[in-house]
Amino acid sequence: MKHDSHSVAIIDYGVGNHRSVFNAMKLLGIPASVTADPDTITSSTHLILPGVGAFNEGMEGLRERGLIELLSEEVLNKKKDILGICLGMQLIASEGFEYGHFEGLGFIKGKVIKLDAESFGYRLPHIGWNDVHIVGERNIMKGFDHDPIFYFVHSYHFVPEDETVIAGICDYGQDFAALV
Repeated sequence: MKHDSHSVAIIDYGVGNHRSVFNAMKLLGIPASVTADPDTITSSTHLILPGVGAFNEGMEGLRERGLIELLSEEVLNKKKDILGICLGMQLIASEGFEYGHFEGLGFIKGKVIKLDAESFGYRLPHIGWNDVHIVGERNIMKGFDHDPIFYFVHSYHFVPEDETVIAGICDYGQDFAALV
C-alpha cells in the first residue's frame, strides 16, 4: 500500500474508538488507515493510539497483536510522532494500576492511577466536558487561540514523573494531566 507524504496509522489493538478517529482524519483530508499490520505501521509517517477501556485490556491487545516491540521501535528509536487518545495516552506510561499492576509502553515515565475525585465530592467516573488549561507553548496546541474544551470519560489519570512533559491540565476536584 503506497502512502502519501503524510499518512496516519490508527493502531487497532482490539479496544477503542477507531472508527471515530478514522472519520475525523477523513474529514480533515488526512490519509489514514485503521491497522495492526506492521508494514502499514512502519510506512506511516504518524501514529494514533486511540482507546477506550481498562489499562490491562489495552496492553493485552497490543501484546496479542505483537505491537509492543514494533511501536517501541517506531516511537523511541525512529522518533515517529504518536498521538495517544484517552486510554491510548495512558498506555504510553511506564505502569498502570487499574485492576492490578501492569507494565505500560514506557514511552513517558510515569504511572496511571485512580483519580482522587471522591474525596473532593466528585463522582467517578469523570464524565463530561471540561476546560483543559494549556501549559507552555506546545506544537499539539497550534491553532487554538484559547484553552480548549474536551470530553472526558475516565476514572484513572496519567501522572508523569517529569512534570515538564505536561501540556494541558484539567481540574476535576484535583488537577490532572490531560495532555502530555
